[in-house]
Parts: sequence; C-alpha cells; structure tokens
Amino acid sequence: MLEAIFDRARDAHRTAFIPYVMAGDPDLETTAAILTALTDAGADAIELGIPYGDPLADGPTIAAAAQRALARNVTVRDVLDLVERHKADAGAPIVLFTYFNPIYQYGLERFAHDASDAGASAVIVPDIALEEGEELSAVLAEHGLDMPLLVAPSTTPERAARIASQSSGFIYVVSRLGVTGAGTQPSTEALREKIRVLRATTEKPLAVGFGVSDAEHVRAVARLADGIIVGSALIDAYAGADGDDAAARVRRFVEPLIAAADFSAP
Repeated sequence: MLEAIFDRARDAHRTAFIPYVMAGDPDLETTAAILTALTDAGADAIELGIPYGDPLADGPTIAAAAQRALARNVTVRDVLDLVERHKADAGAPIVLFTYFNPIYQYGLERFAHDASDAGASAVIVPDIALEEGEELSAVLAEHGLDMPLLVAPSTTPERAARIASQSSGFIYVVSRLGVTGAGTQPSTEALREKIRVLRATTEKPLAVGFGVSDAEHVRAVARLADGIIVGSALIDAYAGADGDDAAARVRRFVEPLIAAADFSAP
C-alpha cells in the first residue's frame, strides 16, 4: 500500500515528495515524458489528475490545465492507459486525483477494477464528503486502492480525527483555505498546530499540499510533515512546452525541491 513510500522516505531522513500533473496537458505523450522525468528525478509518488470540467478544489493553473486536456478529448480510459504504460516502465506510484462525477459516470466498480488493473496505488476524490464516501472507499479497498482524505485548516479536531480514521494511504493536509495554487507560503505555525493535533489521533502519514511552490516552502514543511505535494507551481514550470522540452523543465524545477525535502541537512 501507499504508506510504504513514507516509510522509505523517513528511513532516508527526508520527507516524501509528491508532485502533481494533469494528464493530457498539453498532450498524453508529453505527460508520459513528464512522469518518467519525475520518476528519474526521485519523486516518491505522483498525483495524476484526471481532467474534469468543474473542478471545485482546483485553482486557475490546474483548472486551465484540465481544460487544455479536455480540448484534446482526454478521457478517463486514456488516463488509465497512461498509468498502465507508466507502471510497465517501473515508474513512481500513481495517485489518481479526480472528482466523483467522472467515477460515477464510468461506474464505481468498473473504475476501481480498471484503475487497479492499470497499476494505480490510490485515488483522491476531494468533492466527496466524509459521510458519503464509504461505498467508494470500500469498492476501492476491494481492489487494493487507497483513498486519502483531506483535512482543511477549518476542520475541527473532532472531525479531523474521524477523517483520519477513514483515510488510507495518507492524510492530505490542506495548508490553507481556498483552492490550489502557487503563492503565499503556508503558515508554518498553523500547520504545526494542525499536524500536532492529527499526530495525537493517528499514526498515518501526513502530506501537506496547496500553496507549496518552491524550495523555501518545502524546507519549512519538511520537518513537520511526512510528505509534500507540489502541483500548480510545477505545471507553471513547463507551461507552453511539450515533449522532451517539458520533461527537461520539470526535472530542473523539481530537483531543488527534492533536495530541500532532505531534513537531515543542516
């Protein structure tokens, strides 16, 4: 299961690095090249977005990437084929990031079966409420797929404990209110307190995302969390490029971030 990547990172005295990319942006072949570049650079896992037209949690960068992919008619099946190809190349574990409607339209059982068969490790579905996710979580679990859940800054300690108990793979700790996007550095003090509360209720890995965009942000979070998720800033880094050029830009962008995730360094 996905928790193993955090164990390996911890043993190496670093925080797991989990980049996010949108499948099909700017095209599927470029995404394949980017997944390889991220694996080669040392990503511990990769969040792979399934393009969707009404992404409630996505900021402008990721929403625009989804629209570019949709303009190329990228489907759920296309994304799963990409995962299968990546898995065959011994790529980093894939965490699918999608919304409930594409899964519902595809069929819960069929989606879980096909995602598992393709080689995915987990599925994040940010728009499904804790009280409504039991069926999907159970179906995914039957096929060996984790379902990480999100804890927001506004989540009460009591609800956070319930979310933690039902989350699998890791707990996605949202660093700020609002949608995804590169920008203001996450509040270290607020994060420290949120993580302290969660640590008191669970031993599951905690990965921080939303707003983490450069090496300084990564260093600030690395000693607090088990994992760091970087999305919008990464997509910005290869905007307008494709193929090998996009892959090279990705590698140049993530290498200093991965180095900053090493908390054994002074």
